[in-house]
Amino acid sequence: MDISEIWHRLVDVQPDPPRWLVLGAAGIALLAVAVRPLWRLSRNVVTIAHEGGHGLVAVLTRRRLSGIRLHSDTSGLTLSSGPPTGPGMVLTAAAGYTAPSLLGLGGAALLASGHITALLWISIALLAGMLLMIRNAFGVVSVLATGGAFLAISWYGSTELQAAFAYLGVWFLLLAGVRPVVELQAKRRHGGARDSDADQLARLTGVGAILWVTLFLVLSLACLLAGATWLVSGT
Repeated sequence: MDISEIWHRLVDVQPDPPRWLVLGAAGIALLAVAVRPLWRLSRNVVTIAHEGGHGLVAVLTRRRLSGIRLHSDTSGLTLSSGPPTGPGMVLTAAAGYTAPSLLGLGGAALLASGHITALLWISIALLAGMLLMIRNAFGVVSVLATGGAFLAISWYGSTELQAAFAYLGVWFLLLAGVRPVVELQAKRRHGGARDSDADQLARLTGVGAILWVTLFLVLSLACLLAGATWLVSGT
């Protein structure tokens, strides 16, 4: 396959999948988020998006990204250096809980316009960039496994399989963006997570942590509503 053919595959518009596939993907994604045993596994994908969001915004705001670690308990850590206060630090801290929903919204926009292959390849590129900054073995395995799934489906999968995988991934990000925010506030209510992103933002800005949690929740719900509308209306 030459470069021109690869480019055409990337920019070509694919036909809309049948409605049953779109709604079926939504149902499976909902199960992955709502059923606790499944959530314990699928939450690792959210952690990749969360820490990747921190890392990407750190780079975009010209902070020096030192590394990213992903852990088997679905926690993660992104380290960057630069001014300890200011817009760059605030944006970097705010990027984690907003990243899954915003990525889901961007994915929904691509799928609504028929760019299924482009979505898969953009995902591979983002995961490849993140892999370069992973600093622990579990993180490397997690990102490689996720990226490998995207690569295999995009290269060898049928049109229907690519569509199913892409819609499942986007639905999952849209739905899964909400639950960690709810879990965060539940932990805070019981005295936990006192060094969470929301609490760090409160110290950086003087705005209460509960207001940051509320902002995360409103944004994730807004992305879910808009993304779901695009996904369903596009079929």
